This record gives sequence, C-alpha cells and structure tokens, in this order.
Amino acid sequence: MSDTLTYVYALARDVDPADVGDLAGVGGGPVRVLAADGVAAIVSDVDRAEFQERALEERLEDLEWLTTTARAHHHVVDTLGRDHLVAPLALATVYFDDERVRAVLAENGAAFSAVLDQLAGRAEWGVKIYARQGGGTEAGEAPKPKSGAEYLRARRKALRESETSLDDAREAALEVDAAVTALAAATRSHRLQDAQLSGQSDPMVLNHAYLLPVERADELRDLVASLADHPRVRVEVTGPWVPYSFAQAAQGAS
Repeated sequence: MSDTLTYVYALARDVDPADVGDLAGVGGGPVRVLAADGVAAIVSDVDRAEFQERALEERLEDLEWLTTTARAHHHVVDTLGRDHLVAPLALATVYFDDERVRAVLAENGAAFSAVLDQLAGRAEWGVKIYARQGGGTEAGEAPKPKSGAEYLRARRKALRESETSLDDAREAALEVDAAVTALAAATRSHRLQDAQLSGQSDPMVLNHAYLLPVERADELRDLVASLADHPRVRVEVTGPWVPYSFAQAAQGAS
C-alpha cells in the first residue's frame, strides 16, 4: 500500500500539464493533471496517515491545520482559475490513488462535462446587503424621559420602529436580488452572517452568490453603483471569483 492518497482540487478542461508545473499543493507536493474523456482532475499527493478518514476527522477540528490546508487548496484553484475553466471540489477531497480518480472521471464524464459547460464563460459574484441603521428616517436626539413609564414607552416605540426598518430593508433587499438575478445564470443563497463575523455594525439581510456571464459584469457594477444612496439598504459586491458556490453537482457526482 502506498503512503500517499490522491488529493483532488478541481475539475477542469483544456489544462496542459505544463500549466501547473510551478504549482505546489497541500503539504507542498507538486500539482499534477489527470485526464479522462475530455475532463481533467487537478491533483497532488498527500500523506495517507494525515488524510485517511479517521485522522482527517481529527484534523478538521484543528483550526491551524484547517487554515493552512484551505489556503493551499484555494491557492491551487484560484491560480489555475485565472486562465482556465475550473469546477472546484470541496476541501480535503481524496481518493485511494490516481487510478481511482481516472475511474471516477470515466464513470461521471457526462455529468462533469455538464457542470463545466454551465460554468463556461461565467464567474461568481457575491452580494451582501445590510439594513441601514435608522432605516432612512430622520435622526434626532430624543428628549430625556421624565419617568420610568415614559422610558418604557419610548423603548417600546424604538423597538417597533427598528423592526419596521428591518422589514423595509428586507423588502428592498428582495428587490435588489430580483434585479441581480435577472442578470445571472444561477443564484445561491448563503447563511446570513452576524455582526461579529461580518465585521459590520449594520444587520445583514441578504447574502447571495450569483453566477454571472462575464459580459454582464459591468451591468452588475452599474446596478450596485445606482444603489449607493439607497435610504434603506447598503449593498456590497465582491468578485469575480472562481465559481465555488456553483460546482456542487460535480462534487455530488464524484
């Protein structure tokens, strides 16, 4: 039995082995190309003792190891994705050896090709929308309450206004989503991030990814620019990215 497993970073098309000649993968191993039926797997060897199932379960609880591995994984995918069509696979996707990878490519060639066809000429963009604090209402310093009862009434009023403002922001976010979706080939909804994770003081009301044809990128930028002074929401756009959010079909078929 070999001391290594084959780690798969992504599926790709039209990749020459020379294109990955300078790339180092997880653990520093050289990156290679395995091809079958017109689909290529971007791979490298990793230590079996580190990536076999039981050891991997423990490793995934090690934040330092997870961060290092994720950086190496994304470096390979992002570097290759600058000039090639790629469908990223999940972190720590490993197979017994190269022959097993080739067999999976042959068994699922049609499904993998369909995923790559969907991603061709498209890139992922992220859109995060935040409710503006105050919700566009005029701000003013409230008078100091004269009693505990008055304080409670003011507090209840503020809470009602805050909830109304948040509802308005959610409605506005859905309108923005509809406009971006009209430009996109596909969309994915991601979990809303709390303020501690997002680093924003305003509450997030939408967190979506969009698979956008490259020729429509300027339309997206113009749309976001037109929303710069929106009274209810603040829109943040990121990208273009390798389409991580839209390669699940490839992962499922593997």
